[in-house]
Amino acid sequence: MNLIDYKNVELRQAEQIVLHDVNVTISNGEWIYLLGKVGTGKSTFMKSLYGALPIYSGDAKVLNYDMHKIRRRQLPYLRRRIGIVFQDFQLLTDRSVEENLLFVLRATGWSNKRMMKDHVMDVLRQVGLDTKAYKMPYQLSGGEQQRVVIARALLNTPELILADEPTGNLDPETGTEIMDLLYSISQAGIAVVISTHNLAWTEQYKGRKLLFGNGLIRESV
Repeated sequence: MNLIDYKNVELRQAEQIVLHDVNVTISNGEWIYLLGKVGTGKSTFMKSLYGALPIYSGDAKVLNYDMHKIRRRQLPYLRRRIGIVFQDFQLLTDRSVEENLLFVLRATGWSNKRMMKDHVMDVLRQVGLDTKAYKMPYQLSGGEQQRVVIARALLNTPELILADEPTGNLDPETGTEIMDLLYSISQAGIAVVISTHNLAWTEQYKGRKLLFGNGLIRESV
């Protein structure tokens, strides 16, 4: 089943055409690289997938939502099915790891406190941080903070994870640990779309490569 299906899509930022003639399909469990120089539209493409940037023209479906016609009130339901991993973590610095994750659950409609706590611990166990739930973000290493971000992305059992330069602020060894974790998630059937400038990853973790340049996206053979 196609999670993402873009046909002849055009994307703009401030009325400037960033990408045109975009034809991309992504299915369950795929591992997809977005490759290209800064300013070639990788972030623009990602933002369009969760409705942070409107579709200017063309046919665009994400998780069966028509992104050309999607209404503002529908966006939270779409975004619950997408996990987003940011390069700069974007954790709430004034609360613990557990409270960071509980905050997301409350915001997405969870209410049973026992179920919420159990679920948070299950997800932290998945990323190897179940003993760090009480810690504050500043007490964690960069790699551990990124694991919290991945745990946050997994909270609502997403069908798709978008990872924007997830290893950009990490040393090579820690970056490899994060890539291993994301790759294991894709092997479990969740599609992972990862933007990176580190071409070495494309050899180590095999997947499809979408190349961005000159306003176009083309697939590497």
